[in-house]
This record gives sequence, C-alpha cells and structure tokens, in this order.
Amino acid sequence: MRSLVLGAGLIGAALTTVLVQRGDDVTVATRSATPLVGARAIRLDVSDATALTRAAAGVDTIFVCTNPPYPEWGSAWPPIFAAVVQGARASGAAVVVMGNLYPYGHASMPMTEHSPELTTESKGLVRKAGWETLRSSGIRAVEVRASDYFGPGSTATAHIGARFFVPILAGRTASVVGDPAAAHSWAYLPDIAATLAAASSYKGDWGRVWHVPSATDDSRVELARRINERFGTTGRVKALPQALLRTVGLVSPMLREVYRSSYQFTAPFISDASETQHLLGVTATPSDDALFATAESYRD
Repeated sequence: MRSLVLGAGLIGAALTTVLVQRGDDVTVATRSATPLVGARAIRLDVSDATALTRAAAGVDTIFVCTNPPYPEWGSAWPPIFAAVVQGARASGAAVVVMGNLYPYGHASMPMTEHSPELTTESKGLVRKAGWETLRSSGIRAVEVRASDYFGPGSTATAHIGARFFVPILAGRTASVVGDPAAAHSWAYLPDIAATLAAASSYKGDWGRVWHVPSATDDSRVELARRINERFGTTGRVKALPQALLRTVGLVSPMLREVYRSSYQFTAPFISDASETQHLLGVTATPSDDALFATAESYRD
C-alpha cells in the first residue's frame, strides 16, 4: 500500500511509524520536508491543490494529520479540505482525516459516532463544514475523531502535556482550563495512530466517523492522584479562572480560542468508541500503561 501522510507532528509521526511497520510505502508531506524514519519526506503546502494532486498520484490513502494553529482555522482549513478533495479525485485515493469532537458541541454524554453535531463554536463549525465537504464530495473518506490527546512528547499546548505532568511530578501545582474534577476522555497517541491505520483498511462503508478508544476518562484531579501515588510526588491541580481566560483572550488570539472551546472542560466530556472496538478491532492501551509511560517521559 502507498500512503501519503500530510503532517509530521506527534500524530503524523506516530501514524507513520505504524504504517511503516505494517509494510506501507509511506511519503510524509510537510512545509519543511520533515524526515521520519522509514518514510520519504517531501516539501508541500497542503493547501496547494495542484501540488497535493501531484503528490497524491499513485497513492492508495491520503492521511490528513496536519493541524493549523487555532486562530488560523477559519482561513486555513477550507483550502486544505478543497485540496485534499481534488487530490483524492485525481488519484482515486481514499482519505482518512484526523478530527476531533468539536463538531458535537454541547452534546449529551457520552458522545458516539452518531451523536448530533450541535456545535455553535467557531472551531467546531470549521471542522463540521470540513467533514461535510469531504463526505459530500463523492470521494472515499472517513474521519477519525479523538478527544484531547496525551503521550510521550506532548508539549505545553496539550491539556495534559508538559504543563500538566512537569509540575505534578515536581510536587507543584498544575493550572488547568475548566473544572479539574470533571471527567474527561483522553486519547493516547499510539491509540490514535492505530485507529487511523485501521480505518484505512476497513472493508465496510466509507463516509462515516470513527472514535478513538480513550485510554482513560479520569478527571485531572484523579490523574494527578494516580501519578502522585505511583511516583511518590505531591503535585496538585487548580483551575485557571474562566474570567482570566476571557480577559487575556481579548489580547491573545490563541487564548481567545482556548476560552471559546473551554466548555469541553467545565463539565464531563466523554467519548464512546464501542463501534471502533467492535468493527476495527482497536482497543485502548491500558490506562496505567499509558499514563505512567507518559509521566516517565517527563522524568528523563
């Protein structure tokens, strides 16, 4: 199988490893031709439809793992989706796009692949429209949706990345968005990669959504407790005031977007992936294995 992976961030890199291990001929496309072990690297602006179409020639599957910064979603995503559609039509390739739970908005819990898309928030509307573009285009496409990710290498931008694990392991306080005691689904990076790969080889219907099985639905208070218990630390978690996020967001485009989607952390936000487990055969990494492997990566 020939695979074209758009993006070489944490998800694109993890997926590339899985695809190479299963024997795919993998090309990774980024603006800087980022090299990844076992794959061919090319330089590509993924919003350039002509260039993407050229790169997709002879490819079996296009994996969309790129992710523009929050403030750019409204302008950056539509041309990316348009370019992917053109490339897939010209090459006959299938498309597997990495998505998120934003389109569901304030949904009933747990969210399933069939939950209504109720979002009124700007980023959710962008991703909802992008999936509709792919789904209605006539190409073979699926979207893999995950809740917030974690895993070794997760940076400060992840809700349980460096700004969570480092303070907890140092016995300090991690400041987090929303209610730290609210249950929340967390997707482990290797499980995201496994779901993306499995979705590309499913023999059933295209034009559907898959959910990544969550390694844990624990609150951040509970995650901190488990880390402290395992590593003998005394870290704590506290909430960033919503009013502070809103005020700082007036001058910071990134924090403005964080505040707009902070509803995901002020109440339970739970994803159900029963269909993925049953039909794709993907199961979540055991919770302790995922959490403690991630914590260990910040102790090095």
